[in-house]
Amino acid sequence: MDLELTGKRALITGGSKGIGLGCAMALAQEGCHIQLAARDEENLRRAKASVLETAGNVEVSTHPVDLSISEDQRALVGAAGEVDIWINNAGAIPAGDISTIDEHLWRDAWDLKVFGYINICREVYAAMEARGSGVIINVIGAAAVRPQPSYIAGAVGNSGLVGLTAALGSRSVQRGVRVLGVNPGLIVTDRMGDILRREAIDQLGDEDRWEELISDDPAPGTVQQCADVIAFLASPRASHISGTTLTVDGGASAR
Repeated sequence: MDLELTGKRALITGGSKGIGLGCAMALAQEGCHIQLAARDEENLRRAKASVLETAGNVEVSTHPVDLSISEDQRALVGAAGEVDIWINNAGAIPAGDISTIDEHLWRDAWDLKVFGYINICREVYAAMEARGSGVIINVIGAAAVRPQPSYIAGAVGNSGLVGLTAALGSRSVQRGVRVLGVNPGLIVTDRMGDILRREAIDQLGDEDRWEELISDDPAPGTVQQCADVIAFLASPRASHISGTTLTVDGGASAR
């Protein structure tokens, strides 16, 4: 299936590794020009090389920014120029229960993911609305629909971002803009190990036993499985989808 994305311009935050890099590679293979935003310049350099190796006929640029800082969020939107597809993916809310995640840690995490997404959506949506076209995809997390006490800051933050996506995307199509969300479940990334180590402490009393918490029913998903869904949602093939968040977790949250 041709996703009709050739020549489109896409920006992915948190694009230097994991799901963000997977999205960049999937979109580049469909002919999108790519911008990657992340904190670490060396990781961005490696990510750019990986994307160009996958699809050498596209343009790839990078933005080293700290998206927990409001000024950097606005600066990124300005530096990006006109973008057809904006994927919010930067965020690393720490695992922990309500007794271990204090106010400072909670606020720091939300500055990047929750308020970062909100502030960027505000700026990007206005630009897309003004020209009458564009897609915003918020990569959120299945904790929004399957909350656990051992990941409480993520569960609450992700639930809010699902609400943001629904509220903004419910009327956006009339203005030529689509706003969608994706809730990845357990996806094989470094981030998965970090979360499961915290859960292993709570459930098993030993973080080194985290692999015992990996179920084979369903087994963790792959970055490519998640990225392929996002590429489809970003495409004109999904032109009648907005305001909804799709959970990609092998059915785990439906049980």
